[in-house]
Amino acid sequence: MAYMTTSAGVPDGYNTPIPSKILTPDRVQTRIGALEFTDGFPSDETAAKVFDNLDFLRAVEVFLQCVPAASMEGMRAGLTEIGLDAAHKMVIADRLLDSNPLFLTGNTDTVYALAMLDLDRDGPTVVEIPPGCGPGTVNDAWFRFVTDMGAPGPDRGAGGSYLIVPPGYTGEIPDGHFVSHSPSYANLLALRGFTVEGKTDAARAMFEDGVKIYPLSAAQDRPQMEFSSFSGKAFNTIHANDREFYEEMAQVIRREPIEMIDPETRGLLASIGIHKDHPFEPDERMRATLADAAAVGNATARSIVFHTRDKRAYFYEDRKWKTGFVGGDYQWLDGDGRDGRNLDARTMFFYQATLNTPAMALEMVGVGSQYALTERDASGAFLQGEKNYRLTLPPNVPAKDFWSVIAYDPQTRSELQTGQPLPSRSSENNHDELVYNDDGSIDLTFGPEPPSERQGNWIQTAPSKSWYAILRLYGPLNPWFDKTWRPDDIERV
Repeated sequence: MAYMTTSAGVPDGYNTPIPSKILTPDRVQTRIGALEFTDGFPSDETAAKVFDNLDFLRAVEVFLQCVPAASMEGMRAGLTEIGLDAAHKMVIADRLLDSNPLFLTGNTDTVYALAMLDLDRDGPTVVEIPPGCGPGTVNDAWFRFVTDMGAPGPDRGAGGSYLIVPPGYTGEIPDGHFVSHSPSYANLLALRGFTVEGKTDAARAMFEDGVKIYPLSAAQDRPQMEFSSFSGKAFNTIHANDREFYEEMAQVIRREPIEMIDPETRGLLASIGIHKDHPFEPDERMRATLADAAAVGNATARSIVFHTRDKRAYFYEDRKWKTGFVGGDYQWLDGDGRDGRNLDARTMFFYQATLNTPAMALEMVGVGSQYALTERDASGAFLQGEKNYRLTLPPNVPAKDFWSVIAYDPQTRSELQTGQPLPSRSSENNHDELVYNDDGSIDLTFGPEPPSERQGNWIQTAPSKSWYAILRLYGPLNPWFDKTWRPDDIERV
């Protein structure tokens, strides 16, 4: 109804002046169409329209908020597929991580050793690592940090015994372990070893001879460790980007303890039908809504990653290189937490990466690693596989250990699949192939066909594919942190 206002500013039907800003007109035009009311009562059509929209909004929000959990579910399912169904089983990239298995921005530089812990099945679980073990990390089912191992962990590279305790455990915890309490049952253990003169033998032997994983309850009768290779195997560890994303989340919520996430997140999931205690059975209308929401959520995540609008993501004002840890905090808490969690920054990281540890975000000179990524050339155009490019790294790359550049596929956010099983160049693994310029700088080239010279500096691209690059510095030095050393942008040639 239309209100008539008297000269005293009192609308028809009222005794006192009513601010117009608190009244709802009979018809409002919005981005979801016209909304109609009768004296503030929504029409049946309007109520149906806004509830559809509310379900859609919440489903999009579930996608964006739950990428870390869906990503870990993809990791768990993929590793289970290749046999990681017991604590004493571990897979090693004994020929490095090539482009056959699908891993979010995995690297070709270090020797991965992976295990999946199931604390619901096994209870408290012991992980013994040998001295000199490369950096390792345990993350929970929401890809949250549980503990580091090796040099960045409490053993400080001396080796030791870690005990990962499940949620709700009230039993005895014996001495002699570095103890961590996980909020979830599923936990990913990722250890890394380094190559020696480009060979993986020492790292593989270190893992096979020194790593022991077993339930605390089996400490007196430990199962024999079983190691297998996952180099060259084709399998998927990446979450869905369609309606199946919500099925993956339903599996996580059913399996994990309810306290793993806060009531607000539980309520958000429940609002679209994902409950701990009830089956996930969306009706036809909801299935269509979820399909649309996954499409919009995926597009939003991809825009956050590849059309980044947060200027803090860029290392330099005049270049295209970006960080994965906007704000410099592994929990993405802005302003020391006063500004809350930067949700887009968290999405930016987890949509394309895994393994969360403070060591990746902290400025530790000569320790750990630092990353910079770009999907654009110097002109601002996306990198295209049919074109040729050059990246110049200035002299004295500030890496105590070594540096690498790896090409990735924007679709899978995994290593680019080409005729090169390892789509990368590394100062360690490719030491004998790389040719440096007279001033100590190095030109890396990218393109579908090998150049006529300096083929050891070439990373192959696929003519039908876009790509993006990540520069990694292992043992980063001061010139990286104070930005006196800067990589050039990738130039089209």
